[in-house]
Amino acid sequence: MTGGWAGEALLTGIVLLGSCVQWLTGMGFALVAVPALVLVLGPAEGVVLANCVAGAISCVGLAGGWRRVRLGAMVPLCAAAACTVPLGSWVARRLPESVLLVGMGLLVCVAVVVVMRGVRAPALRGGRGAVVAGAAGGFMNSAAGVGGPPVSLYAVNAGWTVREFVPNAQFYGVLVNAFSVASNGLPRLGAPVWGLAVAAMAVGAGIGKVLAERVPERRARQLVLLLALGGGASTLGKGLWGL
Repeated sequence: MTGGWAGEALLTGIVLLGSCVQWLTGMGFALVAVPALVLVLGPAEGVVLANCVAGAISCVGLAGGWRRVRLGAMVPLCAAAACTVPLGSWVARRLPESVLLVGMGLLVCVAVVVVMRGVRAPALRGGRGAVVAGAAGGFMNSAAGVGGPPVSLYAVNAGWTVREFVPNAQFYGVLVNAFSVASNGLPRLGAPVWGLAVAAMAVGAGIGKVLAERVPERRARQLVLLLALGGGASTLGKGLWGL
């Protein structure tokens, strides 16, 4: 990690921004935060910290909406993710850092573009679609910290409304991030850094809730995706520079 107070301040700002956009739009923590956390902490530590924070945010968000979870769709999604999380961890541990950065940057950029376009495909419908999306999300989450886009695409192809999508995405986020942390282990950070991350998450949530009442959802989502695209491109550039 970047040394001293400057590194801690940067990490705090990243978590705060990611938490803010998550509460503002219902999505985006991993897409916005992972590229920056990876650049600050390195691929392994950045991904697993993102898994921890994203899982905690999903857990808090789910508390008020768990009754709207569609278990019929979530069981195959989460079961498929549980099968591919270890594979993602295995691949990430064996790739050189520069190659891993390139892969993460590409995954984020492609995920943003795909979410923006709302791709529709027969393979992402029904029970088969749940398994495909869950498997892809589990692998991407443990390897690169961005497991949400496949589930977003599944929801688009299933015709879910935003109200239906949010609690189910949070349920998936709790489980897939728990699987990923179990597979990758906890990040090796000191107690003060953990404290800063928790505080940043809480402050970001408060700011996001306030902004959600003032900023049009469509404009906010566009900003989040543009931020994520910029972060993904930066990570890709750093990886290519190191090859």
